[in-house]
Amino acid sequence: MSHPTTDRRITLERIESYLPERSVRIEELGERLGLRRAELGVFRKFYGLDTLRFDPGLPLLDLLRPAARSALAALPEGGRVDYLAYAHTTQAVAPADVDIAQVVGEDLGLTGTGTEAFGLSHQACVSSLGAIEVLGELLRAEGAEDAYALMVTGEQAYSPIVQHVPNTSIMADAAASCLITLDGDGDVVRSFATRTLGEYAQWLELTAEQNTEFGEQYGSRIAEVIHQAVEEAGVTLDEIDLVIPHNVNKLAWRQTIKELGVAPEKVFLDNIPRYSHTFASDVFVNYTTLRDDGRLVDGAHYLLVSVGLGATFGAMVITHRAGGDAR
Repeated sequence: MSHPTTDRRITLERIESYLPERSVRIEELGERLGLRRAELGVFRKFYGLDTLRFDPGLPLLDLLRPAARSALAALPEGGRVDYLAYAHTTQAVAPADVDIAQVVGEDLGLTGTGTEAFGLSHQACVSSLGAIEVLGELLRAEGAEDAYALMVTGEQAYSPIVQHVPNTSIMADAAASCLITLDGDGDVVRSFATRTLGEYAQWLELTAEQNTEFGEQYGSRIAEVIHQAVEEAGVTLDEIDLVIPHNVNKLAWRQTIKELGVAPEKVFLDNIPRYSHTFASDVFVNYTTLRDDGRLVDGAHYLLVSVGLGATFGAMVITHRAGGDAR
């Protein structure tokens, strides 16, 4: 999925993230997840996991609120939020009668202002990047001046079956939010490419052969989507300053780095041992880490990459603009 560069550009006016204060080592989750010491050792030694943020006593709204409010604070006088999308990985994040997108909208004071709030989850951990594309399309179709959209993402590892992705990762808590408009002063979205392999849709029911097959083609599938996004952005992979990835594990990214043929330092993996995989929030947690460390360069191109169970691969090229409000 992509759009010609002649379209009005989606811009990310402010990106914020939030991590709960409570941090645990992966060994502290062994009993909860039914993982033996040897299995935890594999996660630590080969997958690169160490600590993660996990606070089962924190209400979901309290997790989502800080980043959402911080992003919304960049809304200029006269601007209005026409759309709010809550992008999440797990299908059920709350009881069936609770619409989290509506709850967040109410908490942010958007109720009664004409904001349309809805949820997106069918691209799993790529849903946050996909939501940016959807919100941009809605703003394009509307064509109104001073129109903005808010993407909110964040969820919790509320059960062992959600928290442990076998032979892959241990999920953690985090949230993020982006204030989006068209032709603004923030980071420019230059392209977005996705590919879904539907044969892996029933992730928990895959055979051993299917799991092996998926693992063997993982790196090449990410590389295909990355090359597509880069080409559609009108740049080359060499012109990408840094890949800002999801935090699934270091082993998967070493495989992808080899497939891409890029230097290891071109892919930001520092947050994998700090925070582990935080559902659809990873790329924005990593973005804000880099931004707050002064590592994002004005005018440089960055590649946001994520993979969702099911299986969807997504890549988005953005151009950073330090003079904007995305900080």
